[in-house]
Order: sequence, then structure tokens, then C-alpha cells
Amino acid sequence: MKLCLQSQNCRRHYVYTLTQKGNKDMIFTETSLKGAFIIDINRLGDNRGFFARTFCQHEFEEHGLKPVIAQANIAFNNDKGTLRGMHFQYPPRAETKLVRCTRGAIIDIIVDLRPESPTYLQHVAVELTEDNHRALYVPERFAHGYQVLVDKTETSYQVGEFYSPEDEGGLMFNDPRLGLSWPLPVREMSEKDSQWKLVDEIEPELKRRMGV
Repeated sequence: MKLCLQSQNCRRHYVYTLTQKGNKDMIFTETSLKGAFIIDINRLGDNRGFFARTFCQHEFEEHGLKPVIAQANIAFNNDKGTLRGMHFQYPPRAETKLVRCTRGAIIDIIVDLRPESPTYLQHVAVELTEDNHRALYVPERFAHGYQVLVDKTETSYQVGEFYSPEDEGGLMFNDPRLGLSWPLPVREMSEKDSQWKLVDEIEPELKRRMGV
């Protein structure tokens, strides 16, 4: 069977048919950290597999999220136990992130760094896998990191601000004040990530630069 999408009328008919088959809206679930959302897909399946929306400016705006993608990145990790984090950028280059695991599995952890927030320095952990197709929306002024649970894991990031080395910061993954729990022994991490300072050492600057 041939599918014609060459003419404008054909394209309109194709989009209309898809829309009539079901609701493509994503499923937004706010975490205990205000503004941080778990985003699940709404699968439209048939004998071929399924179709699902993973991003929509209108839906993000409706939930009070920033619908801007300045850069898109992927990270490939050879070995389970690899850890990346805990990363952030200071204002005025604070980032939003939309993180998804496209191959394998990760435990993704975010930490609220907003000094005025009632959940300041609290965190949430979410498992993102190639099977659950779940994404985590990370607001501005949050630290973000993850540990790889399966060999040969790939993650994708859609980031709301350009990378700015001079505004980059980080937290120690095992800072006792944060109390982050990683499911596996840490096998691999970058030298830079191993040298971030404890919150107690940087908190005056952190609060000053992260304040609104």
C-alpha cells in the first residue's frame, strides 16, 4: 500500500487521521520538588508498535514549564555503575533539562538548589529506562546527576540554556548532607566530578548566586 503525503491536502488528512485515533497528550506528574515533573508518554499502539508525543511547547506551557530547547545532547556509557553529576549552571545561565534514557537504564537524581524553596537541598530519584520511555523535567537552579544501571546505556538531554563553562557548578555525589542513595558501587566517573566540593564549603556562594 502506498501512502501519499506529497500534496497539502494529503498531509492535512494524514495529521487529522492521527489526531482522531486518540489523545496524544503527555502525562505530567509533579514530584515533591515544585516545578520538577515526571513525564510519561501516552502510547497509541497498533500492529506496527506505538506512536507517542515526547515534547510539545503548548503542553509544557500549560504546566508552567519552560518550553525552550537551546541544545540537545546524548551521553553514551559503557559500564553500569558509571556516575555523571551532580551538575548545574548558575544564573543567568541556569538550565532546564528534559532527560530521557533511550537505551538501557539509569537512576536519575535531582537536588533543589533554590534558597527560597521549602525543599532546598531535598532531592528526588527517578528510574528512567528504555522500556518505560519516561522523562524527567529538571527546572532551573537544580543539580542533576545519574548512575547507569545497565551496560551500554544512552541518555538524551534537551537543555534550555547554552552550555556556559564559566557558570558551571557541581555537588559531590556522596555529600553526607545531601544523603543521595546510589544503587550500585561507583565504577566510573570523570575527574572533574570527583572533585566537586561539599555543600558546607560552597553554601554562601551557592545561596548568593542561586538567589532570585
